[in-house]
Amino acid sequence: MTTTEHQAEPARVHGRHGPQVDDAPGAEDGARRPWTVLILALAAQVLVVLDISVVNTALPTIGRSLSLRSADLQWLVTAYLLTSGGGLLLGGRVADVFLRRRVFLAGMAIFTTASMASGMAGTAGVLIAARAGQGLGAALMTPAALSLIMTTYSGAQRAKGLAMWSAVGSMGIAAGVLFGGALTTWAGWQMIFWINVPVGIVVLVAGWLALPKQAAAHGMAKQLDLPGGLTVVAGLGAIIVGIQSITSRGWTSPATIGAFALAAVLLSAFIRIEQRARTPLVPPHTWRIRSLVAGSGTMAGVTAVLVGVIFLTSIFCQTVLGYSAVRTGVALVPLALAITAATHVARHVLARTSARNVAASGLAVTAAGAFLLQRASTHPSYPAVLPGLVVLGLGAGVVFVAVF
Repeated sequence: MTTTEHQAEPARVHGRHGPQVDDAPGAEDGARRPWTVLILALAAQVLVVLDISVVNTALPTIGRSLSLRSADLQWLVTAYLLTSGGGLLLGGRVADVFLRRRVFLAGMAIFTTASMASGMAGTAGVLIAARAGQGLGAALMTPAALSLIMTTYSGAQRAKGLAMWSAVGSMGIAAGVLFGGALTTWAGWQMIFWINVPVGIVVLVAGWLALPKQAAAHGMAKQLDLPGGLTVVAGLGAIIVGIQSITSRGWTSPATIGAFALAAVLLSAFIRIEQRARTPLVPPHTWRIRSLVAGSGTMAGVTAVLVGVIFLTSIFCQTVLGYSAVRTGVALVPLALAITAATHVARHVLARTSARNVAASGLAVTAAGAFLLQRASTHPSYPAVLPGLVVLGLGAGVVFVAVF
């Protein structure tokens, strides 16, 4: 997303085949715009972020329903994260090269269709594949939505829009577990996917009617760098397979070594492709933008910690403490509240000190929370988990605001 923010500011995207011109009013004239575009973009982002964590509290129930082994439950989360996160580079380029309105609607259509397929899944394989389809839709929808915000609004309106985008991203991950737990307990695990369908249809119809139209561009498809996009996603997937193989087969097994070797080959190929591509997904100058590299790296680390904590805490509460899905969701509410409180405080602190200092403080608090959580297994109980959840949430919320 950060790369897309950097690329999306101009209302014109210039390439070797000429500029892509928007017919819609841009942000450059400083006029105040209606909030319609922001509302649609945030609605899409709510769906994307909630589906990162909404499945966590339903994992044991889904595992029993579809006879999915405990070791394979993580793929219900990983399949979505891999295609949505790994595909963002290509999705951002697609949104810049083609019509943002069209890409946004296409991503929403794919996401909605895949959500329907997830709710109808009768086997673990179908559900995992459908989750990957949701991620593909998210990879198209997220950068297009952010690009629409950046090119529609300016000044105070843009700042307010990005602040709301940040709030949705930071709170949605934690709030999803409560939402997922309630739906799983009261309506069945299928409902956590079915609920996306009517929302997606409403956003599709509203977006078709309300989003600004743009002039069509010609001869831009060569700028997509499909080989780069495919190799980076495949390389990340091979790393995940290797990590999973460690737990089931060990470090020295042929499957583990082979997966990591394949990942090294694919990611090396990605680097070479980017060096030779006419319009690379990751231009060489990107690595010299210190704020971009540091911000992206920090966000990746903190998000990994937060998603991992939500995943493991959900499993811990239901399998060790014997909680129901909805009770597990309630147990994670303090984490969501801590993130919310921290984002509010951090915005005021940023007015008095640098983002670097705020981020460093947040990382220290996040590390302290992780330390408290790893001690919880000594005496398994919710009171043993609660302090770590609150402290980690406070740290993560501070980091999110500083990085955005």
